[in-house]
Amino acid sequence: MKTIKSVYKIGNGPSSSHTVGPFHAAEIFGQRWPGADHFRVTLFGSLAFTGEGHGTGKAILSALPGAQVVFNREEQDLPHPNTMLFEAFRDGRLIGSSRIFSIGGGSIRIDGEMSEDELEVYPQRNFTEILQACKQGGISLAQFVCRMEDDRLKEYLAKVWEAMKDSIRRGLDAEGTLPGGLGVARKAKLLLKKRCYNESADVTMNRVIAAYSYAVSEENADEHIVVTAPTCGSCGVLPSVLYYMQTDRGFPEEEILDALAVAGMIGNVIRTNASISGAECGCQAEIGSACSMTAAALASLYGLNIDQIEYAAEIAMEHNLGLTCDPVKGLVQIPCIERNAVAAMRAISSVNLSRFLYSTRKISFDEVVATMYRTGRDMDEKYRETSHGGLAQIYQDADPARENYYSGN
Repeated sequence: MKTIKSVYKIGNGPSSSHTVGPFHAAEIFGQRWPGADHFRVTLFGSLAFTGEGHGTGKAILSALPGAQVVFNREEQDLPHPNTMLFEAFRDGRLIGSSRIFSIGGGSIRIDGEMSEDELEVYPQRNFTEILQACKQGGISLAQFVCRMEDDRLKEYLAKVWEAMKDSIRRGLDAEGTLPGGLGVARKAKLLLKKRCYNESADVTMNRVIAAYSYAVSEENADEHIVVTAPTCGSCGVLPSVLYYMQTDRGFPEEEILDALAVAGMIGNVIRTNASISGAECGCQAEIGSACSMTAAALASLYGLNIDQIEYAAEIAMEHNLGLTCDPVKGLVQIPCIERNAVAAMRAISSVNLSRFLYSTRKISFDEVVATMYRTGRDMDEKYRETSHGGLAQIYQDADPARENYYSGN
């Protein structure tokens, strides 16, 4: 398995596979061909269908100013749903080209090459092997991660955590309407302040965590800086829960960083054995993975044992199986923002169940990851980030007569 650092990438939203990955790809290609006087970038698959709404062209142009961006929605026999063809020209003559895949979470793969993200750090291939290594060594999952990674891991996680906190703070202060034409108003600030007079402690916790999640997701939708966890579309789940645990429950920074390490390992296992790409496996690969990472992080923060951590992660993923990726108008807003908040609360419930029932479980984390991948591959293409089905299609069919549609007239 690769380093967990590649699970957490800091960059502009709204989509890790549609903005962070393509920007990184364009940056690398431009550096390779400094003598080019013109670039053409052709986007295929999900990038072609939802790239305009996700700001893919803008991300590429920020790295390759003046490039021609082409949306090819015809070609279907693709090696990956997020395929890009980069071409460099000089005096009208093609001087270089690369086919690059945005494989999810902001990571890219250049056809025929091995990137830094591809370098192996862990000999273990799945959670079962990690579990065995931890039990044989008598160490926790966080200790295992820190031993396997280089000595700069904690420094990197501290940088990631600071960026996560910044996105929450900015999102809580911001007001107004998100770009893209849907007219979605920011709600994080309202959620944080809108306390009911007879609100219970549990309701308060859920409302506050939802506000934190909305804050990050709204920052992402506004194309501001966020952290993939493991993607931009699911970036609000993990930081919202950990921020609440630090600011409202008093968990120290060092323990938060350990929890991030545990979450990163869960994301790593999913990425290695399945996918974290909505274009490849639907939203179960994004929100399901984020929910699973968050459940494991929280279980670790609570000091639960490794079997309980595994069960929490398994529950969280199992109950996101089949979740479609159907962003309305190709924007990471509906249902994405609300879905992040729901997943954060589901992660907490998963931990509560695992605390008491872990000894009765029948399904391993590896089994549910394999199930998610198979489900995603079986899923109809229109439910995998093309905005051709689900909520995206219903919304389009209902427009412009939305009021009559929802009133039943």
